[in-house]
Amino acid sequence: MKLFKDRRSAGILLAKRLRGIRGLQGGVVLGIPRGGVVVAAEIAKELNLPLDIIVTRKIGAPNQPELALGAVDTDGEVVWETKLLKDLRFKIGDLREKIEEELIEVKRREQVYRVGRKPIKLIGKTVILADDGIATGSTTLAAVNYLKKHQVRTIILAVSVISKDTAEKIKEAVDIMVALNIPQNFRAVGQFYYQFESVSDEEVVQLLHHER
Repeated sequence: MKLFKDRRSAGILLAKRLRGIRGLQGGVVLGIPRGGVVVAAEIAKELNLPLDIIVTRKIGAPNQPELALGAVDTDGEVVWETKLLKDLRFKIGDLREKIEEELIEVKRREQVYRVGRKPIKLIGKTVILADDGIATGSTTLAAVNYLKKHQVRTIILAVSVISKDTAEKIKEAVDIMVALNIPQNFRAVGQFYYQFESVSDEEVVQLLHHER
């Protein structure tokens, strides 16, 4: 079932749902690159809020890179899927090289996307954390963990589609969750969009600097 024309239309729909939430003034919208930044840019524009990024990266299993064992944030801290690690008998020590690889990519993206500009200060702010869809939730939970460490006031998760099991897990970690669709049957984020092309680094840079 396709629900959204593209990421931009999903962002506009999310902004409409977010308007009724109190305390957004003085807040900031953070997109999770790459696709989440397209959604976040529309939210920021519609709500007249500043836009920035929060970069986290999935830690994939060595023999199944698409299987998320956890995710790392820009501070190098990892949020693990502990049950999955146990079930698959992976030890964290065996994944150190993979963590370092993903942390290098986190730093690369931050440098490329911000083009020398400093990140927006987050302490004490209301943050709208936006993404184009959430499957397992590892990168989202890493982002939420990062925001809590950096003492934001309120975390509002805004997502167009999220799997039901993941929604149950994530809603406990944030203050408010705004999700347009929480399907029982979830295979991939792209199945809920008519247009779901890859987003380039260049597009992320353009979105960030156009909004700023």
